[in-house]
Amino acid sequence: MRSKLILCTAILLSCFAAWIPSFSFAQNSLSKQTTIVTDAGNLSNGEKAAARILTEEVEKRTDFKWMLERRIPESGDVIVLRNAAASLPAPENKKTSRRKGISNTLSKDGDLQFPGLPPLSAKPESFRIGITQQQGRTVILIEGSDGRGVLYGAGKLLRMMRFGRTGGSAAESISLLAGLPLAESPDKPIRGHQLGYRNTANSYDGWTVAQFEQYIRDLVVFGTNSIESIPIFDEKPSPHFKIPAADMNRHISEICQQYDIDYWMWVPAQFDLKDAVKRKRYLDTMEDICKYSPRINGVFFPGGDPGDNPPELVWPLLKDIAAVLKKYHPQARTWLSLQGFTHAQSLTVYDYIQKEKPDWLGGLVTGPSSPPVQETRSALPANYPIRYYPDLTHNVRCDFPIWWWDPAFNLTLGREASNPQPYYYATLYRALQQYIDGFISYSDGAHDDVNKIIWTRMAWDPKSDEREIMKEYAGYFFGDSLAERGADGILSLEKNWEGPIVANGSIASTCASWNEMENNHPELSGNWRWQLCLLRAYYDAYTRSRFIYESQLEAEANKVLLRAPVMGADKAIVAADSILLLAETAPVHPEWHQKIIRLCDELYQSISLQTSVKKYGASGEERGAILDFLDLPLNNRWWIEDECKKTTVLSESEKIKALQRIANWEDPGPGGFYDDVGNVSRSPHVWRGEGWITDPLMLHGDDTPGYNWWDQGFSRKRLSWLTDMRWPLAMEYNGLDSTGKYHYTVRITGKGESHVKANGQRLVPTLYGKEIGDIKEFPVPADLISHGKLVLTWDDINEDNLNWRQQSRVAEVWLIRQ
Repeated sequence: MRSKLILCTAILLSCFAAWIPSFSFAQNSLSKQTTIVTDAGNLSNGEKAAARILTEEVEKRTDFKWMLERRIPESGDVIVLRNAAASLPAPENKKTSRRKGISNTLSKDGDLQFPGLPPLSAKPESFRIGITQQQGRTVILIEGSDGRGVLYGAGKLLRMMRFGRTGGSAAESISLLAGLPLAESPDKPIRGHQLGYRNTANSYDGWTVAQFEQYIRDLVVFGTNSIESIPIFDEKPSPHFKIPAADMNRHISEICQQYDIDYWMWVPAQFDLKDAVKRKRYLDTMEDICKYSPRINGVFFPGGDPGDNPPELVWPLLKDIAAVLKKYHPQARTWLSLQGFTHAQSLTVYDYIQKEKPDWLGGLVTGPSSPPVQETRSALPANYPIRYYPDLTHNVRCDFPIWWWDPAFNLTLGREASNPQPYYYATLYRALQQYIDGFISYSDGAHDDVNKIIWTRMAWDPKSDEREIMKEYAGYFFGDSLAERGADGILSLEKNWEGPIVANGSIASTCASWNEMENNHPELSGNWRWQLCLLRAYYDAYTRSRFIYESQLEAEANKVLLRAPVMGADKAIVAADSILLLAETAPVHPEWHQKIIRLCDELYQSISLQTSVKKYGASGEERGAILDFLDLPLNNRWWIEDECKKTTVLSESEKIKALQRIANWEDPGPGGFYDDVGNVSRSPHVWRGEGWITDPLMLHGDDTPGYNWWDQGFSRKRLSWLTDMRWPLAMEYNGLDSTGKYHYTVRITGKGESHVKANGQRLVPTLYGKEIGDIKEFPVPADLISHGKLVLTWDDINEDNLNWRQQSRVAEVWLIRQ
């Protein structure tokens, strides 16, 4: 009976094995003796690049030296690269037999079928990959609808490879993830990123030609088909430049030519176009660039930011640019963004295109400081595409600010910290995709690398899953053993920035997870992507611990100040200062502090990431100089120190009164309420709105706090004045006195005007300060809250005549019961 059971089991296993398709993980592998076979005829640059990427990237990870041949060898594993329009190479010493379409390769025994090979789309850049086994060897076909299709097929295969490791850093075997055969086509025709070799960048300006090529290659592996440089920009050269900017931009164009991807240029006019001399100089420079650049596909002229010229002056310049392009790169087109244009000027642009129908115009670009993309798509003739210009690089003061970012992070990490946000940026892409024909992102450094990959993959396939993209990312750049955990680690970094920093206990567990991975994988210590993730994990955890500690110190210092009537004002000030100084003399987690400093140094060495103005020559504090803000006070220490100094000229009684004002600044008194309006941790009465998950473009009236950039990030003002809102969506209070026993007053700080309403009725101020830190007070009529509930709202004010920095804002709101 037992023998029969074993026999039946064996039969079932045999049937199951026969049922398993040829793409099962265990069966598909590639050996050291693998040959990459290309077409016997002339190869496109895309096909050449595909072969080179496969051989070089595999060798980096395994030390395998795969061969390149024009014919299929007699033995060994084979990867055939084929352009659908080209002939397929025959095996060595074998005659060519008839071919049935492109689902066959030739082998020693004749035609070899690729089971289940799906049809190949005729769409540009499409590819399909087939796999089969022949006499113990693996044969893979990568077939593209064109040369680029072969290139992206090679990138897909690389991302599917898993390199087995038995120690050290080099793998000893290659297996393939399940999923073959397959066929893919890109959803959008433009998938690119701006890599500006300029002083403003926080890392690119220190790169060599080899680093640019490797980075562009990495982006290509994930589906990028366009790179944009900045060859015309009026700023001083970077001290980090390895070669002159013109030479580097020429090299970037050459790299794009080698990889058969599009090369774009961002070319603002930072002068008055009425100036004929400067206009001619600009066009002469453009012609020089066209001469030395082997490839140009698109020229992006921004209407503003920078530049301040009306459309009637811009159109003639664009026609002249198009004429220059036609001489040297006739396939190239000129594109215009509406950045900085007024609504009326944007309407004239739409009207010009509709009437003139310029054939030299590639399309319009939308993005920061532009009209809504929905408006532009509706107004633009259908035959003119829209390229989006997403800002994937900035965290605040930008097109896509982090939603309700905790001020502790804003103060320290700021505008250009490493910012992997897979879910957020994928959600943004899905909201925009219906209006656009592709994108080339705005980027000022390698710190936004994850976001670039997310948008690239979403533009290839908008149904892509964020975690699966991150698994490919972590598997490709960190190694297959970290595909799962590395992906989850990156996703956890995004979660670190959600909600109040104190309540987000996962920040500590995220740091612990990255610390464990770091200890288990010392071979990755020189990997800059790994370094970026570690830096964020430690920096986030350190900032959270500092914030908790320094908030406690401030509370203790305020208690001491309130004891001034007993101990004397001057002694109270000295005691409070000594408590606040503990942030320096007895800091939290000094080991994390040193780790962050070391990682910043390693990143400067690996990718020239300039995390400090003084130490690493960052172009400005706002440009990723997070090391300079590592120890910035996360409490009101500086403000308290400055306010205490002001008391030196006062009498003792006046000093005591001033110290009480300092210590009790936020205290609303019995039955009152206080909100630091722009602080997610300290604004319990502020309505938040939908949030980015359901309203990523913030179309439904929601607002996110602004973070004021004063004194290059080292402002000594109260922290509550640094974070504010134009107007809160609303503020709601419940359980108020409805008997008339008490009266309520709304107190506000901020800047400028504040037309506040209580339950729909405009309040009349009795105090109306307009400068930062000044007080406004609005008594609330008792009959408005007879039901015990109060909702504050604000009437909007048209201040289009003011720069946004001068426009009215709300910082703090008290509801005081009297």
